[in-house]
Amino acid sequence: MQELILVVDDEPKVSRLARDYLEKNGFRVIIAADGLSALQMARREHPALIILDLMLPGLDGREVCRALRRESDVPIIMLTALAEESDQVAGLEIGADDYIVKPFSPRALVAKVRAMLRRTQGQVTAPARLHIGGVDVDETAHTVSLDSAPIHLTPNEFKLFTILARRPGQTLTREQLMDDLYGASPIGLDRSIDSHIKNLRRKLEKARLNIETVYGIGYRLIEVEHS
Repeated sequence: MQELILVVDDEPKVSRLARDYLEKNGFRVIIAADGLSALQMARREHPALIILDLMLPGLDGREVCRALRRESDVPIIMLTALAEESDQVAGLEIGADDYIVKPFSPRALVAKVRAMLRRTQGQVTAPARLHIGGVDVDETAHTVSLDSAPIHLTPNEFKLFTILARRPGQTLTREQLMDDLYGASPIGLDRSIDSHIKNLRRKLEKARLNIETVYGIGYRLIEVEHS
């Protein structure tokens, strides 16, 4: 079955370009031109992935991303004309999994979509569960919970947390985390790791865990006792 991609952009030429290349590469595509329509389509159609423009009429891309993250872990690739690294990091911090800057290569966009779907679908070949610091991870069901209460993580946050949780106490460099997280298709922005770690700390603040920064090297996950 062809995977459904939702493209959200208020520029018809951009939407058509993305749609044409994605359809040529075997995807089904639906298009929204504003933030409200994007939310309605996402809720109704349940796309496998969303390509989301940052600058939209009405609800902008940041608001749409925040709204989606409150109810879904659908992979989101942020589409932005803003080339500043701070803008790209801001998009990752509100829940986007990746980004691409306009003007973009249609082939590069298709490659990012394929890479993202490979990372978020069909990765686990056998049942795998983790329990650490009061947190339960089911890699088969792609769920995380604390004391039976679900914790909603984006696909990249989920994968990053499992990478750290499988090696508790071990310091992992940013380069190691980038390679494990993005594989052969890195987005080229190592600060994306910092953004995902920041989000994980916030979402796991009630767990008996601490993601420590090892300055100049990377991060490690340790279990702690709450007072």
